[in-house]
This record gives sequence, structure tokens and C-alpha cells, in this order.
Amino acid sequence: MLMANTTELLEALAAEIGENVYIDVAKWHLYLANAKLHTIVAEQMYSLITDNSLSENRVKEVLGNISVKIGAGKKEIALLDFLPSQCLVELMEILEKFQQEM
Repeated sequence: MLMANTTELLEALAAEIGENVYIDVAKWHLYLANAKLHTIVAEQMYSLITDNSLSENRVKEVLGNISVKIGAGKKEIALLDFLPSQCLVELMEILEKFQQEM
């Protein structure tokens, strides 16, 4: 039962992130759900929420460790480098909300 709850929470977190957080490339906004990055972000952030170690620095560290392949994989760039400041704020708000609800 706990596993089902964890799965449901992860899915809800991923959906919220995917719909509200985007990467910016040359003023084009690609939401994380469309970029297929929302699930990995949710999975990585979930441990911060459950360990009660959520902070902007830790979130930035995690985003810095998630690589986004560009040019058919010729190069990888940290997801953090693609997120505008407002999206980082939005992500923090989403994560804080989920932490409060747990």
C-alpha cells in the first residue's frame, strides 16, 4: 500500500512539474513533460522532499546533475542551465507544496 502511495505521489509530482516548469532555448519554452524530463526530475526531487532536505541549493545541485542531451547526443548540458529563474522559483513552490502535504 505504501508503494502505491509513493507511486501515486511521484506521478502527481511529475505531472505538476511537467505542466509548470519549462526549459528555455532561444526564447522557445519546452515544458518538462514534453521534453520527457518531468519524471526524472520528480524522482530526483522526491528524496529531497522525503528526507526533509529541500533547499534551493540542493535543488540546484540535483538539476545540475541531470544532463540534457543535445545534437543527437553529441553534447550534454545540465538541466539547470536551461531553466529560467522564474521556473526555478516555480519548481521550488511545487516541491514545498508537496512537502507540506506529505
